[in-house]
Amino acid sequence: MWYGSPQGNRGRRPLLIAYAQLALSMALVGANVGVAKLLAEALPIPLIACLRCALACLVLWPLARWLDGPVRIGGAAMRNLALQALFGTALYNAGLLAGLRLTTALEGGLVLATLPAVVALGSALWLRERLAPRQWAAAALAAGGMAAITVARLGGEGGGSALGNALVFAGVCGEAIYVLLAKRLAGRVPVITASLWMQVFSALMLLPFSLPGLGAVAALADPALGGLLVFHSLTASVLCLLLWYAGLQRVPAGVAGIFTGFLPAAAALTAVLALGERFTMTHATGFLLMGSSLLLATWPRRGSS
Repeated sequence: MWYGSPQGNRGRRPLLIAYAQLALSMALVGANVGVAKLLAEALPIPLIACLRCALACLVLWPLARWLDGPVRIGGAAMRNLALQALFGTALYNAGLLAGLRLTTALEGGLVLATLPAVVALGSALWLRERLAPRQWAAAALAAGGMAAITVARLGGEGGGSALGNALVFAGVCGEAIYVLLAKRLAGRVPVITASLWMQVFSALMLLPFSLPGLGAVAALADPALGGLLVFHSLTASVLCLLLWYAGLQRVPAGVAGIFTGFLPAAAALTAVLALGERFTMTHATGFLLMGSSLLLATWPRRGSS
C-alpha cells in the first residue's frame, strides 16, 4: 500500500516518475506507427527515413557534446555502430514504412510487438545464449499473434496485407539484429554519442536512395505534413531514447522490458482513434497473444536484480 508515511511516498515518487518515462517512451514508439503510415502515403520512403535521421542529428549533436563531452570513438565501435545503423535504422525504417503502405497501422503495430520474442530467438541462435522455457513460450505466443492477424486479413476483417505485414516483420528482424549488435557495445560508448553516430551513418546510407525523390520535399511546405515529419523524427529518434534511458537509471532492465507492452497498445489506439481503422475480435485475440508474449519475454525472473 502506498498511503503510509510521507517519507515512503516521497521515496516511491522517483520510481513512479521512472515508470512514467518508460511507459511514455514506448507509447510514443507505438503512436509513431500511425504517424509513419501517414508520412509513407505522402512521401518517398527513403526520403522520409533520411530526413528523419538528419533532423535527429541536428538535435543529438549539441546534446552529445553537452552531456557526453567529445564524440570521437574508436574504429571498432564505429564499425559496430555502422552495422547497427544499417539494420536498426535503414532496414527497420525501410521495412516499417514500406509495410505500412500496404497494411494497416493496427496490424503493423501488432507485428512490431514480436520484437522481444525475435530478440530472444536471435540470442539463442546467434549469441548461443540458453533460453528459458518461458522465452520459447513467448516466441510461440508471438507466432500465434501473427497467425491471428493473418486470419483477420484472410477473413476480410482488418484490411491488412500479408506482404505489408511481412515487410514490417523484416523491419522487426532488422531492429532485433540492432539490439544484438548493441550488446557488444554496451557500456563502451555513451548512449547519446552512440545514437548520434548511428543517425549520421544512417543518413549517409539513405542519402543515395533519397536523391531521386528529392523533389517531393516541396510537399513538406504543408504545415501538417512538415509537422508530422518533425514529430516523427524528434520523438522516435530522440525523445523516446532519452525517456527510455532516463527510466532505466532507476528501474532494472528486466522490469523495464515489461513496458514494451505499451508499444502495440499505443499503436492500436492511434490506428483506431486517429486513423479510423476497425478493431475486430480476431485482432483482440492477436493483441492478447502478443501482450502475453511480451510479458513472458520480459518479466524479470525470481531472484533477479
